[in-house]
Amino acid sequence: MNKKDYSTSITVKATPRHVFESINNVSKWWTENFEGKAENLNDEFTVRFFHDIHVSTQKLVEVIPDKKVVWLVTDCNLNFVEDKKEWINTKITFEIFEKGDKTQIRFTHIGLDPGFECFNDCSNAWGQYVQSLSNLITSGKGNPTLKDAVIQQN
Repeated sequence: MNKKDYSTSITVKATPRHVFESINNVSKWWTENFEGKAENLNDEFTVRFFHDIHVSTQKLVEVIPDKKVVWLVTDCNLNFVEDKKEWINTKITFEIFEKGDKTQIRFTHIGLDPGFECFNDCSNAWGQYVQSLSNLITSGKGNPTLKDAVIQQN
C-alpha cells in the first residue's frame, strides 16, 4: 500500500473458500442496490447508494479463487463531491491469507487518495462495509445499505 490508497485488514474464523464466496456476494454486505454479476473474471456490476448519491460500476479484473479479488471502477457518479468521477480507474482489492484456522482479508482501495474530496467519507464508509463483510462471514448476516435507504437530514 502507498499513501494514495486506503487499506484495512480483518481476520475471521472461516475458511478462505467461505471468505471468497462472501466477498463475491456483494449485495449481502455492501448494498442491496446491486445489478450485474460479481463472481467471475470480466463480470461487471453496478451499485447504488441512497438512490443516486453514489453510483459506481466495477469490473472484475483479477479473480484467484480463495486468494484474491480485484475490481476496477469503470464508471462512477459521486454526487456528494465536486469531482463526481474521483473513483474512475481506481481498484478495489481483497487479498485472502490463510492464518491457521483463521483467514485474514486485506482490503485496499488502490487510488483512493487522501487528497480526494471523498476520502474521509469514503474511507469511513469502507470501514463500516468491511465490518459488514466480517459479519456476513462470521454470522451469515451482513449490514449492507438497504435498497430503500434514505439519508437522514438534521
